[in-house]
Amino acid sequence: MMSLADPAALGFDAGRLARIPGFIEEHYLAPGHLPHADLLIARDGEPFYRMTMGHARADGTPLAEDVIFRMASMTKPLTSVAFMMLLEEGKVALDDPVSKVIPEFAGMGVYTGGGGDAPFFPPRPATSTMRMVDLLTHMSGLTYGIQNRTNVDAAYRKARLDGHPSLASNDHFVAELAKVPLEFDPGTGWNYSVGTDVLGVIVARLSGMSLGEFFQARIFGPLGMVDTGFSCPAEKAHRLTDSWAWTPAGPPMLLDAAEKSNTLREPRFQSGGGGLLSTTADYHRFCAALAGGGAPLISPKTLALMTANHLPGGADLTTLSRALFSEAGNAGIGFGLGFGVVVDPAKTLVQGTVGEFHWGGIHSTAFFVDPAEGLHMVFMTQLFPSSTYPIRRQLKTLIYSAMTQSRA
Repeated sequence: MMSLADPAALGFDAGRLARIPGFIEEHYLAPGHLPHADLLIARDGEPFYRMTMGHARADGTPLAEDVIFRMASMTKPLTSVAFMMLLEEGKVALDDPVSKVIPEFAGMGVYTGGGGDAPFFPPRPATSTMRMVDLLTHMSGLTYGIQNRTNVDAAYRKARLDGHPSLASNDHFVAELAKVPLEFDPGTGWNYSVGTDVLGVIVARLSGMSLGEFFQARIFGPLGMVDTGFSCPAEKAHRLTDSWAWTPAGPPMLLDAAEKSNTLREPRFQSGGGGLLSTTADYHRFCAALAGGGAPLISPKTLALMTANHLPGGADLTTLSRALFSEAGNAGIGFGLGFGVVVDPAKTLVQGTVGEFHWGGIHSTAFFVDPAEGLHMVFMTQLFPSSTYPIRRQLKTLIYSAMTQSRA
């Protein structure tokens, strides 16, 4: 059991925090919308609130504090930090061409037509060079098959290019990716993509280690993240949660039963964009490092660069995104080097702070870090997709409403 600090000593009202479990129970657990919910809130690295509710498995096994969750895209911030660690060592620069490390990308052109059941038309040459920064900011011209929007997306789905664990190897992944046209000229649009999976390959090639080995040596080990990895080991299998999927009529359906889950086996491809499993306590350790300025992983100046808005002209996601994250709920949210960043709290219509950064996973997990307030949150559940309910915004409202002492 994790020890908790006194909320009042850290500027939070315990009575207002007590609203959270009742809200989650009434709106999500009792109606059967979510199977469970696990929430940790910390200030200055000290956890002061923890809520663990619901069942981890369809058989009614209660959710425990040490349950292992599928992180999906909450893997991306770790891969982005790993890349920036290599940047700090002078092994790569943000304006380096991606082809410097991934020569397979040297001839990639831009989509002109075709696809689906027909061959692609010959792509046109790109008018700009894909740079490392474009991978971090999702402005590379790459895409995700899960967007189900274009014939390029369809080609990704057919080749399982969304970071699927069955991909034969890093080399196979980038070679197959290079065969598909780009959605647009690099640097000219924002499109959520497998760019962070490509970053994972770059980390592996530059470090001479697998991505998992790099994570273990440089992030998990130093931070004490003892339950995080690309698979769930046999001795911890009893701690793995089931995963569910939303259905339009009726309760969520079981999507991935823990006893039969592919996550119990080592993947052939370690997805830097979505492959990790972790616990609330482990991800809290990562967030605490970020909330504290980045040490011992990266310098404060590197973190400041990562959490600045890199979208052209100071735009937000609603104005620049081609598909996912173009929704009105992302008004006032820019994007940095691996994180969504609050640039205008008034436009978000939710309490927050300029410079607060965050991301989530497709199984509805989420985190945010508010450096000005020394505050961070980790929320875990397992419901696909993450766009089903506005629980992330609701949790932010409940958390900031319990704050009695602001530093910003």
